[in-house]
Amino acid sequence: MLLRLEQLYTRLAFFISQDHPFEHHSAILTLFELMETASRADLKAELLQELERQKQILEALRDNPNVSEDMLEGVIEEIEGTAANLLDLTGKFGQHLRENEWLMAIKQRAGIPGGTCQFDLPSYYLWQLKPPEERRLDLQRWAGPLMPTAEASRILLKLLRNSGKSHQYVARRGVFQQMSGGKVVQLIRIGFDESLGALPELSANKYALNIRFINAATGESRPKPTEADVEFTLTHCKF
Repeated sequence: MLLRLEQLYTRLAFFISQDHPFEHHSAILTLFELMETASRADLKAELLQELERQKQILEALRDNPNVSEDMLEGVIEEIEGTAANLLDLTGKFGQHLRENEWLMAIKQRAGIPGGTCQFDLPSYYLWQLKPPEERRLDLQRWAGPLMPTAEASRILLKLLRNSGKSHQYVARRGVFQQMSGGKVVQLIRIGFDESLGALPELSANKYALNIRFINAATGESRPKPTEADVEFTLTHCKF
């Protein structure tokens, strides 16, 4: 869930920062995706619970000579501020969007191929004719109530990604297997030379992790397993 939110919020920020009406149309569609993706009733509670747990773990590191006191306090303050902003949110995630009849009309038409043409939604067409700055202010206003969730997911993903220790391995002829011995992880990170034109495919269970590097598809053929040895770094991340 956190990775999906990260990708959507990154896309949203990019499209809002642009100027063309088509790019701002994409921003609105991303708002709708976020509204649906994060609509789980227990998401806010889960984020708050994990933020509090991470805060307690970090507070236990106070007076540790190997930890920068200033950096530690900065992260704890960041967690506290984000948790407070989350607590201030009321109602269902994206409820302000659902209550906006104009936006919901766009959402309904957007589900139809070509359904947001100017003759289908003339008021939306007029909005797209506004100067980019005016459209951007509207988008920022609609996105604003969603930002505490973005900040919470950003902090938790940062802590999770920094929790693991990286090791160097070689996938012989693009294939690698590692027995997990029942060890549970929440995120697996793989670093590799992207100039090789290969991408990793992963499958994992409580017994083993399997990685297979495949040649990137050209758009005209299906990807195939690489025959080359691939050096990569593997990081198991867990709170």
